Amino acid sequence: QVQLVESGGGLVQAGGSLRLSCAASARTTSGYAMGWFRQAPGKEREFVAAISWSGGNIYYLDSVKGRFTISRDNAKNTVYLQMNSLKPEDTAVYYCAADGGTFQRPTDAGIYDYWGQGTQITVSS
Repeated sequence: QVQLVESGGGLVQAGGSLRLSCAASARTTSGYAMGWFRQAPGKEREFVAAISWSGGNIYYLDSVKGRFTISRDNAKNTVYLQMNSLKPEDTAVYYCAADGGTFQRPTDAGIYDYWGQGTQITVSS
């Protein structure tokens, strides 16, 4: 069982930055790929970014490319999402997720086995 706890959310003005962290409580997340998703009010959950266990494969939602950076520290069982140049449309609850499988469809929420409870990001204009 893997428990994921997000932190780093909050309120920021447009153009500002935040860094989200997702800590895994399991002894190890060895082999797990990790993803970030978000859900805005009245909208479906959408993929934001994902990273393979090695960090060698990284994927982003087109609208966040060049602004968001996903990274991980396997020694700390933690994945990060650095968010720069934030826009009001980035406002959402952000969730991290862990995939213990083959990571063949990293943008598909259905492949992820474990989810955090989410952290709210609000970007004011």
